[in-house]
Amino acid sequence: MVLAIFDLDSTLLNGDSDHAWGEFLAHKEIVDHSYQEGNDRFYRDYLAGSLDVAEYIQFMVQPLLGFDLQELEDLRQEFVQTSIQPMRLPQAESLLAEHRAKGRTLIIITSTTRLITEPIARLLQVDHLLATDLEIKNNRLTGKMDGIPCFGANKVTKLHRWIQETGHSLEGSFFYTDSHTDLPLLELVDHPTAVDPDQNLKASALARGWPVISLR
Repeated sequence: MVLAIFDLDSTLLNGDSDHAWGEFLAHKEIVDHSYQEGNDRFYRDYLAGSLDVAEYIQFMVQPLLGFDLQELEDLRQEFVQTSIQPMRLPQAESLLAEHRAKGRTLIIITSTTRLITEPIARLLQVDHLLATDLEIKNNRLTGKMDGIPCFGANKVTKLHRWIQETGHSLEGSFFYTDSHTDLPLLELVDHPTAVDPDQNLKASALARGWPVISLR
């Protein structure tokens, strides 16, 4: 089956789920004001393409180490209802439905952690999710990553591994994203598309003749 691959934040969603998660934790008073400041700083780094993913993961996981997996599941279900539902984009979900109707295999590939994005993928009815994984032992997060972060060129590495494991191929593949950090994956697929792109990606897309669309 042909792969239809989608970035998540600011592509399929009208906002950034990772940043929204930090705001959600602050609203729940699980974190304090200094955490919010750090969350904002890391988000600015992400937008600039200078995010240290390992440092960010260590930062975002710390407030969660006291929770077991069931407690985290309850938190993230509340997060989806209160923070993600308002970010849904009808045009994005129509695009997913269009690819689904054509029998293509839908994949979300995101730098955001699986902890945050797994229920969002379910909400969007996308069966396959490649994300940054967190290490779990004894029913709790350890504070470490499990494998490499799913960011920048590592998205290509993660996708290649998934293709080898599942027997899919990149022939005829599509990829939709808003971010210039995804250029390595855009260059890999047969049908790259910039979605509500940042300035750097828009310039690259126009120079290469790639489609530029809006789902807003």
